[in-house]
Amino acid sequence: MVQLNPQQRAAVNHLDSPLLVLAGAGSGKTRVIIEKIARLIADGHFRADQIGAITFTNKAAREMRQRLAQRLGRRGGEGLTVSTFHSLGWQILRDDPAAVDYRPGLTILDQHSAGDLVRELLPPGAGNDLVWAVSAGISRFKDAGLAPKAALSRAESEIDGRSAEIYARYTERLKALNAVDFDDLICLPATMLEDPVAQTRWRRRLRYLLVDEYQDTSQAQYRLLKSLTGEAGRFTAVGDDDQSIYGWRGARPENLSELASDFPALTIIKLEQNYRSSGKILTAANRVIAGNEQRFEKNLWSELGPGDNLRVVDFANEADEAEAIAREILAAHHARKVRWGEFAVLYRSNHQARAIELKLREFGIPYQVSGGPSWFDAREIRDGLSYLKLLANPEDNPAFMRVANTPRRGLGSTALGRLAAYAGATGTSLFEAAMDERFQRELPTASARGLRGFSNLLIDFSDRAGRDGMASAFGELLDHLGYLAWLGEQDDDRARTERRGRNLAELKRWLERLEADTQSAEELIARVTLAAGPDDDRDEIDQVRLMTLHAAKGLEFDRVWLAGCEDGLLPHQRAIDDGQLAEERRLMYVGITRARRQLTLSHCRSRRRQGGAVECEPSRFLDELPEDVIDWPARSGATTPDRAGARANIAALRAMLDQD
Repeated sequence: MVQLNPQQRAAVNHLDSPLLVLAGAGSGKTRVIIEKIARLIADGHFRADQIGAITFTNKAAREMRQRLAQRLGRRGGEGLTVSTFHSLGWQILRDDPAAVDYRPGLTILDQHSAGDLVRELLPPGAGNDLVWAVSAGISRFKDAGLAPKAALSRAESEIDGRSAEIYARYTERLKALNAVDFDDLICLPATMLEDPVAQTRWRRRLRYLLVDEYQDTSQAQYRLLKSLTGEAGRFTAVGDDDQSIYGWRGARPENLSELASDFPALTIIKLEQNYRSSGKILTAANRVIAGNEQRFEKNLWSELGPGDNLRVVDFANEADEAEAIAREILAAHHARKVRWGEFAVLYRSNHQARAIELKLREFGIPYQVSGGPSWFDAREIRDGLSYLKLLANPEDNPAFMRVANTPRRGLGSTALGRLAAYAGATGTSLFEAAMDERFQRELPTASARGLRGFSNLLIDFSDRAGRDGMASAFGELLDHLGYLAWLGEQDDDRARTERRGRNLAELKRWLERLEADTQSAEELIARVTLAAGPDDDRDEIDQVRLMTLHAAKGLEFDRVWLAGCEDGLLPHQRAIDDGQLAEERRLMYVGITRARRQLTLSHCRSRRRQGGAVECEPSRFLDELPEDVIDWPARSGATTPDRAGARANIAALRAMLDQD
């Protein structure tokens, strides 16, 4: 066993009752999960294939698998389940789709396709805001375990009523497509496990669960956990209510406190020793989060020494703020040889990145932006994955509909609408309907020719995929289609076309890596659909990281600059207006605890919003920082830059001259 502190050791050794580990930021929670799994196996409590470790992101699951492989050896963890909640739900659902009135050959609708389906069910011309609001309403209904009729009867607002009406039709369309969305991957398995037979089967398959980031669980995920663990509560839940920052997507930090009432034998162990940050950073974090009520009290501490004071800096506007950030990073890199990758600039909202990006580019500083649009949002990736799904299953209706006329082959919206209607009337898939000669005779010649060509294309390349492998056939298919050249013809932006080409090449490399690690085309497609992003090494590139506070959770950096600490940004104005500051305070806490050695917090006296300059007030959270651990010249009336800032400006100027 690796060296553990007394609280970590107690968590690893506790086996007699359900356990909640309250793990403060940087307290080594993953080490506890790894060592507990090793203990469960080594001492013969459970076989590896009877243990499930559940986390929230594919990246976290991947890293946990790697660490477990190092700890247990090549065969020590054989059969161990390490997955996200959605991946586990997919395993349960795929095991017996008939239990929830689905057929074998289920497909998963990605978030874009689900949004497109909602849009189709709304009146023509529905805006993105309405699509988002209705989609969010349907997601809430599913999380609460409400069927469409129950949702309609409980609707309390106009948008809830609209969402409930669409929910019923949306569910019917999913059944017709034999497809599920991401919410279904949790709520349908939770429903399935209400059946005693299914419940017993899965409790025997997974006899002990370890759940990471438990504060981020939703209502449906909690129901699923209770069904799997039973009244005995064979689980270890690891979480931190102070880092629950995803309420907007259903996370319920109160699930932590509900464990105690649902499992009276629950034991609670706190991990408060921090292995990441210096003492003054932790003092500031402890003070800020103490302002939240109804939390499990924790007091982070460290043996890493007090460290430097935190700096609070004010600027006239966001342009000055961005320039100071860029100058300081450049100076530290050139004068003190600090790697670019040791810096992170964090902010509350994506739009704050624009001014900072401009200055980093101007100074020649390499950077990477995280927390904005996903790699999977790109058109070429969505199209490519639809073609990939059709190679594995030509009867994947959502994928068929997306690319049937991409590139264009004479299948307009009218022809595709008639195809969908015919498939619905005959109870067949779009692919089967497209192959029906009687239907083809009803179409104009050009449309029938396009439909036959597309269907034959899928048959040909599906055969190649079975013979040569999915990744190989996928690459050949895109070449055969001339897809990238077609995209270029639609857009005269050469740089964008080149970027799309790089994205497609990256997609193919990713598929090759996944295919080498999967047993079937079905498993490959499931992993692709459930993935949050490409499995590459971009996080390791030596670049300054720009990211939202939500994206920064789980990461750490030597030097952190938290920009835009102003009321209206952090905390967000909507939270101020609604009197809901608890999650905003947790965001501030998460931002502070990302820093290992150095933390700078900045605010502006004015900031451009909606085309005009608006006066800003420093964040109320800054006023809560202990005076003995911060340097805040503006609060003491100082108006001249400090010596460190002056030295940074001189060093940055010299570095720029050296580059010339």
